[in-house]
Amino acid sequence: MKLLFSLVGLTVVLTFQVIAFPRLDSQALHRLLERGAEAKNCPFSGGNTHRHTKRQLAFDPVAQYVSTTGNHAWKAPNLAAGDKRGPCPGLNALANHGYLPHNGFAPTADIIKAVNQDFQNCKRTTLRDAHSNPVYGMALDIATFLAVYGTVFDGDALSLTPGYSIGGPSTGLGSVLGGLGITRTPSGLSGSHNNYEGDTSATRGDLYVVGNDDLLQIEFFQQYYDALLEDTPAPQQYSALFPFRQSRFNYSINTNPYFFFPQFAGVLVAPAGFAFPPALMSNKSAEYPEGYLDKETFKSFFAVTGERGNFKYQPGYERIPDNWYKRAIGHEYAIPDFVLDVLQFPRQDPRLLSVGGNTGTTNSFTGIDVTALTKGVFNAATLAQGNNLQCFIFQLVQAEAPAVLTGVYEDLTKALKPLVESIQGSLKGLGCPLLVGIDQSQYERFPGWKRNPSGL
Repeated sequence: MKLLFSLVGLTVVLTFQVIAFPRLDSQALHRLLERGAEAKNCPFSGGNTHRHTKRQLAFDPVAQYVSTTGNHAWKAPNLAAGDKRGPCPGLNALANHGYLPHNGFAPTADIIKAVNQDFQNCKRTTLRDAHSNPVYGMALDIATFLAVYGTVFDGDALSLTPGYSIGGPSTGLGSVLGGLGITRTPSGLSGSHNNYEGDTSATRGDLYVVGNDDLLQIEFFQQYYDALLEDTPAPQQYSALFPFRQSRFNYSINTNPYFFFPQFAGVLVAPAGFAFPPALMSNKSAEYPEGYLDKETFKSFFAVTGERGNFKYQPGYERIPDNWYKRAIGHEYAIPDFVLDVLQFPRQDPRLLSVGGNTGTTNSFTGIDVTALTKGVFNAATLAQGNNLQCFIFQLVQAEAPAVLTGVYEDLTKALKPLVESIQGSLKGLGCPLLVGIDQSQYERFPGWKRNPSGL
């Protein structure tokens, strides 16, 4: 994932006290997902998005301050001793500052806590009451979905402490009761190619071109750095990244014969590497209440030092800058916000919504017939309309998950339950056309679809 929060990941503190569940099992996740659905009606939840009033975006230096001292002082990872760091700079920074376990083996609940706001309930009289100890200000909907997705596909959903490694393979997430667990070592995010991490990243290389998918490539970082407008609010900074986004897509087509752009890791997750830094890493202030991503902050979050033309990258050393302030309370980054960001660039280049890939040679990009893939339920011409993109991608994830994960879990139904509930909660009330099955043969022409180092 070149997703900031793995996705989602870099999709994630809960609407209820997740610390009451030291072992967040399937039942606890179920309760969390129910509360997440209820949170759509909570004025502080992030479910009510685009409330861009001056009062709600007023800068509060107390409520928005993120600590980088004391228990959250930066500490270098000991990679040689087994600490895990991976393709997501946001998660790496959280682990380095003690917001996630320093070893990089992250329980689902810890991920949700670290990047979300803490809401004990929706009956509050002041925004200040809603503040606890979050970092990035993701809303519960996207935070939970990304954390659950990463756990199911790249971690262990049936562990006593469900979660995943933010880097490479790990057996450090706990065992399961009754032997009904996982049949292989979880891949972690660094082994999640095509199911979470994908090609055409903002700052990482394509796996089958550079040989890894988790290490920053200075060439691409430099391009992102150069594309960042200075002294400009974060939303406009993101809009100005379109030429860079388009060039990275073209680069994959031109250099990677195995380039594959699936619906989740491609259409949905790949844009996060471009959208999340301005939305979530930008520093908020009275002058820039929606944030401004200055270039020193950008370098810090991506473990880069030095000056332009002489950048140095130290893997795993991502850092939250001192005097850094997160998104305003009540202005969390939710799924609708992210979908709008995803759709912004395809309006200028529709290929960015095309599930497809190269067919074994460079410059052979071919899109999948969405109508054939979904057996007539969706079509490419209307994906950008209304809620169709969200309905299409989330239902496709649910439809494909059993085939992708067959043989991974001894009790697949139990393992998938939190993911299914998260998807159903995210789509509730959207009026989605029902996807009852897919024609997976549509993927067969793409050799990159079959090449997955995690073995899934």
